[in-house]
Amino acid sequence: MTVKTILQKSLHLLIATCLLSCYPALKKEAQRPEEALRPVRFFYPTFQDDTDMESLALAIRRNLEYLARFDPDRTFHYGPHTFTCDQVRDSQRFFLELIEKHLKPEQLDAAIRKHFRVYRAAGGSGNKKVLFTGYFEPAYPGSLTADETYKYPIYTKPDDIIRIDLSRFNEKFEGESILARIQDEKVLPYYSREQIDEEKALAGRDLELAWMKDPLDVTFLHIQGSGRLTLPSGESVSVGYHASNGRPYRSIGKYILDKGYMERDQMSMQGIRRHLTKHPEILSEVLNHNPSYVFFRILESGPLGNINVPLTPGRSIALDSRLFPKGALAFVSCRKPVVNTAGEITDWRQFSRFVLNQDTGSAIKGAGRADFYWGSGPFAEVAAGHMKHEGDLYILVKKPEPLTFGIN
Repeated sequence: MTVKTILQKSLHLLIATCLLSCYPALKKEAQRPEEALRPVRFFYPTFQDDTDMESLALAIRRNLEYLARFDPDRTFHYGPHTFTCDQVRDSQRFFLELIEKHLKPEQLDAAIRKHFRVYRAAGGSGNKKVLFTGYFEPAYPGSLTADETYKYPIYTKPDDIIRIDLSRFNEKFEGESILARIQDEKVLPYYSREQIDEEKALAGRDLELAWMKDPLDVTFLHIQGSGRLTLPSGESVSVGYHASNGRPYRSIGKYILDKGYMERDQMSMQGIRRHLTKHPEILSEVLNHNPSYVFFRILESGPLGNINVPLTPGRSIALDSRLFPKGALAFVSCRKPVVNTAGEITDWRQFSRFVLNQDTGSAIKGAGRADFYWGSGPFAEVAAGHMKHEGDLYILVKKPEPLTFGIN
């Protein structure tokens, strides 16, 4: 073996050892923001966007409206690093200027590598991949008054929900809170889905915001978090998430699989609806498995994310707000469906694009989950109903300006 060969093998071993030490496999899910994102030092993705830049610019401008609400010194956690709100705003303004220059893809890629820090989502336990699902803005028949056709209510937020800050009782609960109600001088969990829908716990309190035709419409509106109601007059009204009852979210899809009601290859939002429509005898059992309940409000401008700005179709994502910085600029790589004119998926194609972290969800927990907002319409419904693919998630923020010292 020559000296050159020995040196080459030693160099390869050194690089491999370094990479393994920089990116150890997760033994458990990330529990804190500093564990959820890892700085990328060697292997960057190719920053290439598959759709129009106008929608990206719109999403960033909406994001800047969110960031403008805060004190410049407010901090955001990007993995192990902290950035002020002023730095994040500057970062996104800079990125907006870049895309408005209409750079060639390779020029934009080079600019990002030069000017931005890149963080990769830690992913799930033992896996750096992120599971992407989708959601959309559904449209359902609805009415602002109840009758024999429209008899399944959606409710606005009750005034007896209270949020209890647990850190006031013990510092080990820092950042944790619960939603509850007080009855007979006792603090109790707020009413569950079964208590609200089956036992009519909120009836007679004038909390009904609107009524719908089908309990499954109500269920899927809860899952999506927002939607449009088409009124008998032909007009439509948008409703969106206002609050929840604080109960844990439990997947009805998983329950259906565990009970053997459906096979895994049949599972999709559309498949679940078809099955439950054909088997009304299990409807209450399945729906009440999930005790979580959503309260709504009327929206003026379509669905809002948890940062209270309108979501942008194809550009907004939902992440776990405990782990990822709200309003962060992100880059994703995953698979999207190819849909024919009959609304059937004919293929799944790899795609990548820039997105903004503008929402969250009760089912989106951990560093290995993300929900992609597809918008409204037939394609959005198909994509949201069937998307369940692993991909990569990166968070971007402009590198801090180096300190300079003037010389007098």
